[in-house]
This record gives sequence, C-alpha cells and structure tokens, in this order.
Amino acid sequence: MSTTRTASLPDRSHHVPPGLAASRLEGNAALDGAVRSMIEQLRAAQAELVASRGPRKELAESYRGWLERNASVRGRASYYPYLGSGLGHGPLVELLDGSVKWDMIGGIGVHLFGHGDPDLCEVAIRAGLSDLVQQGNLQFNADSIEFAELLVEEARRCSRLSHCFVSNSGCMVNEAALKVCQQKTGAAPRIFAFAGCFMGRSTTMSQIGDAAGYRQGIPLNTLVDYLPFYDATLGARSIEMTRWHLEQAILRYPKQHSCLIVELVQGEGGFNTAPREFFLALFELARKHGIPVWDDEVQTFGRTERMFAFEALDLGEHIDVVTLGKMSQACACLYTADMNPGPGLLSGTFSAATSAFRVGRRILERMRDGGYYGPDGRIARLHASFRAGIEAIRGRHPEWFPPVQEAFGRTHDRFVGGVGGMMRFTPFGGSKDRIMRLMHVLFEEGVIAFYCGHDPYHVRFLPPVGVMTPEQFEPVMEIVERSLARVASE
Repeated sequence: MSTTRTASLPDRSHHVPPGLAASRLEGNAALDGAVRSMIEQLRAAQAELVASRGPRKELAESYRGWLERNASVRGRASYYPYLGSGLGHGPLVELLDGSVKWDMIGGIGVHLFGHGDPDLCEVAIRAGLSDLVQQGNLQFNADSIEFAELLVEEARRCSRLSHCFVSNSGCMVNEAALKVCQQKTGAAPRIFAFAGCFMGRSTTMSQIGDAAGYRQGIPLNTLVDYLPFYDATLGARSIEMTRWHLEQAILRYPKQHSCLIVELVQGEGGFNTAPREFFLALFELARKHGIPVWDDEVQTFGRTERMFAFEALDLGEHIDVVTLGKMSQACACLYTADMNPGPGLLSGTFSAATSAFRVGRRILERMRDGGYYGPDGRIARLHASFRAGIEAIRGRHPEWFPPVQEAFGRTHDRFVGGVGGMMRFTPFGGSKDRIMRLMHVLFEEGVIAFYCGHDPYHVRFLPPVGVMTPEQFEPVMEIVERSLARVASE
C-alpha cells in the first residue's frame, strides 16, 4: 500500500518576521532533520500494516481489561470494542488486541486522510512546538486567521459568504449559526428543519435534531417545524408537497421563523440526497419571507464532488449561513456580510488546538489541489468503486437485498446510495435488528462501519477519501460479503 508523498511544510504556516525569537525555528536544520527522522520511523512501523488481521490470543486478557476500564469510567461500554494502538496506515488501523481493521467510518467523517498520514503527522509535530496548545477568541496566533481565510476564500468563489467564526466542535458552530439567524430576525422563536435531521448533542441542538432518543429527559423549549425531506419515489410531487408544508407554516406563524436549516445530504438521516430543484423551491420561498437559509455541512463538507455541497448543487447564492467541521479538524460558521452579528454574540474560550488549525489547513489545501473534485475526481471514482462492489455482491446474492420498506408502506429497490465520500447500502430490507447485528459482525471480520437512517436503517461508510484507492475496496468487499453471509445464516 502506498501513501502519496507531499511536500513538507515549514515549521510555521505563516511567515515569522526576521529578528523575532520565533524565527530561530524557521529553516532550522537540526529541527528539520529531527522531524524527518521521526517521519521515517513512522513509515517503517506502518510498513507492517498492509491488510486486515484478527486479534492475538495472548493480548485478549489485557484488551478486555482496557475495555472494562473504559466502561467503568464512562458508565457504559462503547458501541464497539475499539481501542487503538496509536498506529495506522491510511484506511487500516491497528488495535491494542493486535487486530488490524479497515476503517470505513473514520470517526464518523473526521479522519478524511485515514490513520497516520505522514504529511499530516509532520504538520502536527511542528505545531507541537507552538506556545499555544489551544487557541481561543481572546489570544490566538496567525494559524487561526489563515485557517479562516482559506475557508472564506473557497466559499467566496461560489457564494456570498464572507466572514468566518471558528470553534472546536460542529455542535458549537451550529449553536453560533442559530444565534446569528435569531439575531438577524429579531429573536424569531421558530425554526424550520427537515425530518430525519441531526444537529448535535447540546440541549438546543438535541431538540432540533429529529431523533426522539437523543432528547429523552431534557426540556422541550425549542419550537421546530419539520419539513418532509425529498422522496425520490414521489419525484416532483415531493417538491410540491414540501413547499406546501413550508408555506403553510409560514402562514400559520408569520414572521416567527429565524431560519430554514438544511442538510443538502442528510447524514444521520440516511445519506439522503435531493435534486437542486427541491432546495431551490424552498430557498426562493424562504427568501420571499425574509427567512435566512442555514446550510449544515458539518458532515457533508469536503465529501461531495465539490468542497462545499452547495457548490456541487449550484446553490451558493441562496446560502446565508453555513456550518462545517469534521474533516477540517477545526469547525467553522461562515456567514454573509448581511448576517454579520453584533459584538459579543460569538466567542468562546477555545477556538481550536494549534495542531488542528495547521493540520486542517493542510487538509483543505490538499483536497483543493489534489484532483479530488469534479465528475472524474478521486472522490467520484472511489464512490463508483463502492457502488460496483455492492452491486456485485447483490448480483451474487439477491436474497440478501429484499425490497426496502419505507414510510406509509411504500417499498423501493434502491439498495445502494449516498453521494461522493458519503456511502450507504441497505441489505435485509433495512431491518434495524439485522443491520445492528451486521455492524458487529463487520467489526469482528475486519471492517469498521456504522449505521444511518431510521426505518429503514442502512450501513454507513465514510471512508478516508483522502488516501483510499478504488482497488482497496476489493478486500473490504470480501469482508462485507462474508459478514452478510454470516448474518443471513443466523
């Protein structure tokens, strides 16, 4: 397995003026040599990780002990018995039980370049020499400015977005976006969101997200009007129906909505997609009534055939606020000049770690310049390989892929879906019990995946599109087929 070698970065991503004490670290031969030696040792260790393998028996007891300690300190066990050794190689990760697995979920989208990318490790090592582990909104270095500038520069190419607030989690930038929209609309109390959406785990975001299990036991004081997401089975009728719901709620609560929140590709909801016409009909109506459009791209960002999903759908001119994170390491809320809030509304002790800023900026640069985007880009080719692999399995075993049961008793035969680096497939009719069982069998066999959707449920892949190749889906699909066979036989 090869990892693309990219040019090294200087020890600081910005230019330190000569004469400062910090300039002694610029172009320092001893430092450069030490960093190169560390990266060479990393590559040597990674050379052992070339395929998945099972756990080592002699490590079983110590591994079980670690998992028990984790369950004790957290109050419950983790979803998977996952505990990394600290070493990985692109899509492969080594666990403390000696096993090596194909990581097809990447921290639910965080690890776009997989595990142990040498270039990103080098950037992080150099960032470790900074005086600040965490940068904030009161004290920060140039890293924070450069990171935000790059995001604004990319967004400006295809939208009206012109300002950026940075924070250290997707949930916090979603909170920032909501405040920006509420201030702009004079504290309008209601929110439009789509059925099946996911917004984060804060008290407010848990209420907006459309999953009853995520808001059990918390007070419900956020007013949300849910809209049906696009239904491909209904086609144009779905567009008409959702627009009608939007219009009726606006008439029922005039001037009471602070924003229309959209995931252009739903993440937790099932990697659901919709055509441009669907969103355009809603955005035009929202604009007519002075309702800001907030595009939540915390999971979507960087994974479609353009860096921003709104760019892929040519919707940039309609977006007032966008939130992003995960693959970017640091998270951000971007907004237009017209939405720029008053002083005091947005701040925070932490914005992000210095390493997050520098590694995130490097990721953005590599994605921008590395041939990932476009209809024949690396992301599109990887998605095509995924689809081909699932279709081949289905061709050999159609009995594992019965019709998928949707709401209101409708069924369909769309067994593979998603877009770009957001991939899903739906065996066993989308049965929750069998999909959940499949998750754990996949893990045992050597593939880390997750689920998405709610009745039907789907298998969710967020592979490391920054480093994974289409050919690497071959061993992944062998494990998928073997795991499906196990579950089907039970």
